[in-house]
Amino acid sequence: MKRRLQKKYIILILGYSVVLLLIPYVLDSSKSTRVKHGFQQQRCPDLENTMALWNNGDKSGNSTDPMEETVSRNNSKIHIYLHATWRTGSSFLGELFNQHPDVFYLYEPMWNMWQALYPGDAGSLQGAVRDMMNSLFRCDFSVLKLYAGSANITTSFIFGWKTNKVICSEPLCNAYKRHEIGLVQGDVCSKCSPRDIKELERECKKYPVVVIKDVRVLDVGVLVPLMRDPTLNLQIIQLFRDPRAVHNSRLKSKLALVKESIQILRSKKETDKYKRLLVPNSRVNRAENYVASAMELICDNWLSDMLLVMSAPPWVKRNYIRIRYEDLVLHPVEELRRLYRFSNLTVSPAMEKFVMNMTHGQGYSSDKPFLISSRDAKEAIFAWRERLNVEQITQVEAYCSEVMRQLGYEKRVVDKT
Repeated sequence: MKRRLQKKYIILILGYSVVLLLIPYVLDSSKSTRVKHGFQQQRCPDLENTMALWNNGDKSGNSTDPMEETVSRNNSKIHIYLHATWRTGSSFLGELFNQHPDVFYLYEPMWNMWQALYPGDAGSLQGAVRDMMNSLFRCDFSVLKLYAGSANITTSFIFGWKTNKVICSEPLCNAYKRHEIGLVQGDVCSKCSPRDIKELERECKKYPVVVIKDVRVLDVGVLVPLMRDPTLNLQIIQLFRDPRAVHNSRLKSKLALVKESIQILRSKKETDKYKRLLVPNSRVNRAENYVASAMELICDNWLSDMLLVMSAPPWVKRNYIRIRYEDLVLHPVEELRRLYRFSNLTVSPAMEKFVMNMTHGQGYSSDKPFLISSRDAKEAIFAWRERLNVEQITQVEAYCSEVMRQLGYEKRVVDKT
């Protein structure tokens, strides 16, 4: 009798164990890759966790009515983040806001942080980047002191201050007039006396729109807590560019980008997929290898952003737009109007003339690739065709294929397989 009872218990225990083992398998199968909106939805790192944040209550934290979630742009100060990566034309995009008399613009303020915390990997710095952005949007620049060391914090500590329209114009400096449209010359602005950071904070509070352009937010998911904050009214403009053109431009500036490329790669060093990228095949072209390898991770982040926004609730989509660099420079006036309409800014004839002049210059090449200047838009777009070899083009098209398809970039090299 006891033996029969023991056998029954053993069978029950075995059956229960099998059920426990099957549950995770069934659940995982139900979450398998689906085809959605015309392409295979890939599972991206931390994507599901971030999507949960979108749906964890609404923007105000206590309402599910989309009408109640909307913050009136006419009555609230608008904060805009220009979300881009290196060598996508983000400096030109930022300049369109730097020129507007109603915009307080900051060019890559997180640069100081990355320099101070090097060689910290990009992933570990994302929380600090978000916190710094939150403070800057609220016109609190004391956060810069954390990364200044013994340096005195003045307007001259702001990265890119010599071309900043606010810093170089009245009342902080009489070199320029805020309402006049035109590039700020660094040698002219450098003659301005450094002003206390508190004065810059006071100026910041006067403007209805604050814009930050930076390249150190790896993906949109990092910004979810700021987007859900109803007191911030954060809007995001994400800039994309043909990956082949980005790769070409990155190689041209490889020595200036190698450190940050390594920081990006280190953020994924625990993942087998990216671990190989941190071990260049050749010591001779090590800088080029790091810069090229980071391009693969950039395309993965772009795809992750697309999936995230596609699955986001309506209030997110209302506060997010994406723009292609190619559209911006080929149709500058139309795209300028779209950007300003999204940002609640008016378009002046002077600004339309400015953006036309900036995209209809003579040639594209420059000894200073980070310098904002008037260029030939078509040459800037297609320069990669002449400068990249077939192997380089094929490589980029291979690991950026889905991103290129979604953004409408056709492959130049057809796979032979």
